[in-house]
Amino acid sequence: MNLEKENFLRTRLVRYLQQLPGNTPAQWGRMDVQQMIEHLAFDALPVANGRLIINTLVTPEEQLPRMREFLMSERPFKLNLQNPLLPHDPRPYRFRTIQAAISTVQEELIYFFDAYAKEPNKVLRNPFFGDLNFEQQVQLLHKHALHHLKQFGVVPLG
Repeated sequence: MNLEKENFLRTRLVRYLQQLPGNTPAQWGRMDVQQMIEHLAFDALPVANGRLIINTLVTPEEQLPRMREFLMSERPFKLNLQNPLLPHDPRPYRFRTIQAAISTVQEELIYFFDAYAKEPNKVLRNPFFGDLNFEQQVQLLHKHALHHLKQFGVVPLG
């Protein structure tokens, strides 16, 4: 288990989001800062913590080993990667403020760690990477968060 990545999710991700000005232009993609934060809050984290169940696999079964190999590597997601489960244009805001969206990210992270603390052997399906355990979910959330922070010019230290 990579404790640095777990620690990043537990203690640093929310701080980076709080320090990111809402008017920061994206270096790629269609989402603005608040849409990106809401994407983490309502898509990525709920799938990882089990609040949003997606039983469909987008990735063909025979490609899952290669996808998991990529997941567990330090290679980043490609820029402008289009998620076929999301609409082409970003969704309208769900919250009136970025801070409310960040609070939801924080709540979903707390729920994520609580869910796995209560059930350490929990395995949840990710539509792209298949059935993932805690370590794999942490790796995915970390990789996904870095991808979106980099989208807005934030390169976390260490």
